Amino acid sequence: MRLVTLEAGDNFAWIRIERDAKRNALNTQARDELREILEQTANEFSVLAITGQGKSFCAGVDLKEINEHAARGSSAPLEDWRALNLSIRKHPAIFIAAVNGLALGGGATLIGLCDLAIAASDVEIGLPEIGFGMYANPAGPAVQLNLSRKRAAWLLLTANRISGTTAAEWGLVNEAVDAEALEARVSALAKQISRFDKTALAETKQALDKIPLDIASWESAFEFGVGVNQRISQLSDVTATGLENFSAGGRNPGQG
Repeated sequence: MRLVTLEAGDNFAWIRIERDAKRNALNTQARDELREILEQTANEFSVLAITGQGKSFCAGVDLKEINEHAARGSSAPLEDWRALNLSIRKHPAIFIAAVNGLALGGGATLIGLCDLAIAASDVEIGLPEIGFGMYANPAGPAVQLNLSRKRAAWLLLTANRISGTTAAEWGLVNEAVDAEALEARVSALAKQISRFDKTALAETKQALDKIPLDIASWESAFEFGVGVNQRISQLSDVTATGLENFSAGGRNPGQG
C-alpha cells in the first residue's frame, strides 16, 4: 500500500500523503515514495500541490522510527529527510502547500519549502522540537527564511502553535480559507500558474532563492535578472511569442 500518491491533473498534479493514522508522519517508506514522485515529475508537471489525507497535513518525520535508528547509533532518516527537502527546492516545478490540517515540525518545513501555500483557517502549525531539547532542523531554517526574526522566534522558542489565519497574517502561508474551500482554491491557483511557460516558471523559482539569499545588492540582483531572462530565451521561445501576442492585443495567459 502506497503512503504517498500522485494524482495527475491538467498540467499540474496533487501529491497526497496518505498516512492519516500516523498524522501523515513521513517514515522511510513515505520518504522513499515522495522521492520517487519528485524524480518522476521533474519534467512532467510545472505545478505540484502537496496535501495530507484526513485531519493532518504532516506531522514531520516518524519520531518512533527516528528513535529506533538513534538507539542503533544512526542518524540516517534525518540526513535523508534533509536531502529530500533540498530536492523539493531544486525541483523545477512550482510547489503549492495545501495545508489541510495539523502541521508540526517537518510539516512546517514543507510549508516553508513550498513556493506558495494556502491553509485552512483553523489548522494548527507548530515547531515542538524545543520541548525535546532540540533546535528544529530543518524546520527552523525553513520557517526563518519565510518569517521575521520575532515571529520565527515565537515558533521556535515557545512551541506554541499558530492557526492558519495567523500563518497568513505572518506570511508563512499566502492565504487562509475555509477548510471546505481549500482544495478548490489550490486547484484554481495551480491551473492559473500552469498556464505559464514551464521554463519561465523554473527559472523564476530559482531566482526567488538566489535573491536575496545569495544576492543582496540591487545592482547584482538586476544583473542576475538579465541572466535569468537570457536563459529563458535560450531554452524557450516563450518570451518572443509572448511579447508579440501582447503587442497584438492578446491576453496574458494568467488572465485566463
